[in-house]
Amino acid sequence: MDEHQFQQELAARGLPNSPAQLAQFKTYYSVLVAENEKMNLTAITALGDVYLKHFLDSILLTQAAPQVATPGLKLCDVGAGAGFPSLPVKILYPDLDVTIVDSLNKRIGFLDLLCHQLGLERVHLFHDRAETFAGKKSPHREAYDLVTARAVAPLNVLAELCLPLVKVGGQFVAMKGSRGESELAQAKSAIAQLGGKLVETIDTTLPETGDPRSLVVIQKVAATPKQFPRKPGTPSKAPLGAH
Repeated sequence: MDEHQFQQELAARGLPNSPAQLAQFKTYYSVLVAENEKMNLTAITALGDVYLKHFLDSILLTQAAPQVATPGLKLCDVGAGAGFPSLPVKILYPDLDVTIVDSLNKRIGFLDLLCHQLGLERVHLFHDRAETFAGKKSPHREAYDLVTARAVAPLNVLAELCLPLVKVGGQFVAMKGSRGESELAQAKSAIAQLGGKLVETIDTTLPETGDPRSLVVIQKVAATPKQFPRKPGTPSKAPLGAH
């Protein structure tokens, strides 16, 4: 997917695609590739692949959460790595308030550099583990309108890392590949325990490759019990609801 096809795809979806925004994506690509030489940020570096499998893939979030167009909406991206999905969405909607938490400090360093290069404001970067970041005394607990994560962990683990950050009435959107449905079956009791309720699963595919994508939309209907998330490492070692 070249830049022109990317712009056409944005336009076809009714998404912002000004020349200034397209220039930001171009800068994003060049900074990503340059910094990837120094640290392992992504295995995907060819221009067409980055535009399709990182930029456009991230933007699928707008399908599941059209509320990202609301100025000042507070979005938290857990384990964003090289900034996906939140920063491509932030480029489209500059008034979005974005918080990124990642456990690897050098990735946070990269994101800081990237945000400066892209001229992005209201992006807050935290080097922390999600379990601590959402802890019972954390100011971030139940503070976000929308929480998302892409390709971080199985859904029953992800729910415990993300749902404690969502305010009651807000949403958590898990961005999954082909395993969304099977992961959802294993995560149902975890989602309920954490105060969540499944709204819908949006199944779609990436253009060109036809790679399946599953967007799992969960509403926060009740406060998360104080004991969650459990201490760092526990959610992945002993996922909720796993037998």
